[in-house]
Amino acid sequence: MKQVMNRHASESVYFHRDFHGALSCGIEYLHEHYGENAVREFLREFALTFYAPLRQALREKGLVVLKDHFEAIYRLEGGEAQFDLSEEELLIRMAACPAVRYMRANGYPVARLFCETTRTVNETLCEDTPYVAELVQYDPQTGRSVQRFSRRPPVECASAQGGEL
Repeated sequence: MKQVMNRHASESVYFHRDFHGALSCGIEYLHEHYGENAVREFLREFALTFYAPLRQALREKGLVVLKDHFEAIYRLEGGEAQFDLSEEELLIRMAACPAVRYMRANGYPVARLFCETTRTVNETLCEDTPYVAELVQYDPQTGRSVQRFSRRPPVECASAQGGEL
C-alpha cells in the first residue's frame, strides 16, 4: 500500500544558515575581483529589489516596521538583540551576529566586507524614506553591532539661506 504525504513549504520552518556562508564567499569573490564598490553595489541592488515592500512600509508606517522585521529575523536565526524604539530613532544592539557566529563555528570563511550586509543593506532600506541608517559599531570577529535608524534631518532650501538656485 502506497502512502502519500502532502506538505507545503509554509508548514516548514525556513532557515537559511548555510546561505550566509555562500553569500560570504560571493562577497569575497566580488571584493577580490571587482573591488569594494562592486560589493556595495551588489548588496544595494539586492536590497532595492528584495526589500521593496519593506521600504514602502517604512515610508508609510515608520520605524516600527523595521523593529518588527529585525525582531522576526533575529528570532528566526537565534540572534540576541536589544531594541530601543522611539518616534525618532530605532537602536538595535546585537550581542553577536548569528550569521557570523554560525560561519565561524562551521568553518566558513567570513568575507572581509561581510559587515556590508548590514551597513549597505540598512542604508539602502532607508533610501527615499524619511530615515537614515548608521552602523555605529561593528566587531568583525563576532558581528556584534550597534545599528541606528533615525529620522533624516530636514533639507534646507538654498534660497532660504540666501544662496542662489
